[in-house]
Amino acid sequence: MTRRQAVLGTLAAGGASASAAGAASPAPRPLVIAHRGASGERPEHTLAAYRLAIAQGADFIEPDLVATKDGHLVVRHENEISGTTDVAARPEFAARKAEKVIDGEKVSGWFTEDFTLAELKTLRARERLPALRPGSATFDGQETIPTYQEVIDLAKAEGRRIGRTIGTYPEMKHPAWFAGLGLPLEARLADTLKANDLDRRDAPVFVQCFEVEPLKAFAKISKARRVMLVARGPAPVDVMTAAGLKAIAAFADGVGPEWPLVVPIVDGALGPPTRLVRDAHAAGLAVHPWTVRAENAFLPKALHRGTGPAAHGDAEALLKALYAAGVDGVFSDFPAAAAAART
Repeated sequence: MTRRQAVLGTLAAGGASASAAGAASPAPRPLVIAHRGASGERPEHTLAAYRLAIAQGADFIEPDLVATKDGHLVVRHENEISGTTDVAARPEFAARKAEKVIDGEKVSGWFTEDFTLAELKTLRARERLPALRPGSATFDGQETIPTYQEVIDLAKAEGRRIGRTIGTYPEMKHPAWFAGLGLPLEARLADTLKANDLDRRDAPVFVQCFEVEPLKAFAKISKARRVMLVARGPAPVDVMTAAGLKAIAAFADGVGPEWPLVVPIVDGALGPPTRLVRDAHAAGLAVHPWTVRAENAFLPKALHRGTGPAAHGDAEALLKALYAAGVDGVFSDFPAAAAAART
């Protein structure tokens, strides 16, 4: 068994042990990773979005983790929450509006670290992209901000109900920022995994981050598998070179590249795959690209269908191209489409 197969472990087979199949066993089928849940159809990072994603065939559900004032891990894409909750319309919290410089970027709004968990639980979630996803916006106001513990509980309960393993794929958001506030994410995440019997190499968990040092620090306090996220443009490590991927393999088990790093956009269409998957596998790394979305606004021009940015294009072609490139999993806002293209 290769290191990459061991990294995927029990998960792609719905809980069956990969090691039991022996050294000659084929690589597991690619994982469907529900990006913030079924976030193309429900407000992101809500239990409703995660529940729908599981029903649509997701193997993993992805919560982004930020901290509250009183030290709880809650699930939001950013610690600034005006785009995904009704906080701006709540007069009792008007005085909490602030301007901060986070990771070098000036941000204005309301921040999770200025609220207790009890206060955040009074807010209601809403669709972040209502112009592109009006159907999802009809569910505004129905859900609260979940904790990571609630997401774990949901994954376990739904897994028992449907008879297959559902994993969680938490991302540490702005860990350096939270460490500077005395709210380090690494230890809180490790403690949560230990409390839920998930601090194991074979646990249905991948921990992801765009920053190198938090992943290295996390490796010292948890056995859970780690994935280095990389976007196009300047990055801490160059994933387009074999040397860069080898460096990542020293502290991580996988790499999560922005999808055009795997299947590039050439003259508005999908080009031939790069060497990234081949070189990552040679380094023993799993490859989980992000994020496939169905709307024209997020697809290359050749895959547009219908008119307008909100119309759904040919995401199936992109998904199939990524699977054909040999990726080990795909992040998608539309897990049903990712599951269908896989089969």
